[in-house]
Amino acid sequence: MGPPTLDPLDLQILQALQLDGRAPFSRIAAVLGVSDQTVARRYRRLHNTVNVRVLGMTDENRFGRQTWIVRLHCIPDVAEHLADALARRPDTLYVNLISGGTEVVCGMKPRSRKERDELLFGRLQRTRQIIRVTAHCLLHSFYGGSLGWLNKSHALTPEQQSALRLPDPVPLDAHLIPDAADEALLAVLRHDGRATVTDLHKATGQSESAVKRRLETLRSTGALYFDVQYDHVSLGQDVSVMLWLTVTPRALADVGASIAAHQEVDFVSATTGQENIVVSAQFTSSDELYTYLSERIGALDGIQAVESALVLRQVKQLTYEPNR
Repeated sequence: MGPPTLDPLDLQILQALQLDGRAPFSRIAAVLGVSDQTVARRYRRLHNTVNVRVLGMTDENRFGRQTWIVRLHCIPDVAEHLADALARRPDTLYVNLISGGTEVVCGMKPRSRKERDELLFGRLQRTRQIIRVTAHCLLHSFYGGSLGWLNKSHALTPEQQSALRLPDPVPLDAHLIPDAADEALLAVLRHDGRATVTDLHKATGQSESAVKRRLETLRSTGALYFDVQYDHVSLGQDVSVMLWLTVTPRALADVGASIAAHQEVDFVSATTGQENIVVSAQFTSSDELYTYLSERIGALDGIQAVESALVLRQVKQLTYEPNR
């Protein structure tokens, strides 16, 4: 049996949730011109068939923290076990198996310099089955975070998008410092971005009015955003690839901005390291990937080298589900 087929209304609901993951079903229904019950029923079906989940994510820059992409080259037969172990860690954003199953790539958000050093210079370097570790600090995001591939799906009209899109985050004079109640709030939302205010009140011990105020502050500053997790194959995205580009410094901004506009791309960021731009993109076939590399990437000035690696298995997307 092939992957479930999504119809235009399914895609509209997915894009609506990407624009505002906590939008009430009644608001989404009003924008789409259907009933509340229809949206709720479709959402439940999407959750059961293509693993759709709305999850609360944090912009680490707003907290004065760094985000890293770590590449781990392993001996054969070790990568899967390592990937599973990394996926269980709360400080990993995603974990991919690539390069013939001998390399693990993961996004990491250590909460402090001590946590970063303990992981990168301690635990991973001492693991004998790991041949080489390279770590890239994300310097500037051209596309990603609250913007995902669903924002490019064009399932919604511009007017519908406008009705659902949230205001741009307000600028901050200083980094936010989350307290214990914030951490409890964020922990719940990482597992269920649509958790009710009552659930959040119980988890944090704060009043419902205090929870609403703090939720609004975190969202309005961009420190908290909501992303949609789903099975890419259900949208015909059979080929997932990571690209590592070596770009001349003077062309970095132009190349990053150009790639961010590509329909296939769901993430692109400038990083530290010789390969100074990393890209995640989705394709329907290897032929489409070839055309993209030769005609779209090949047409950009300033790119000196390109490394491409197919994602063989996505062990963790936004949250870890070992029983899937």
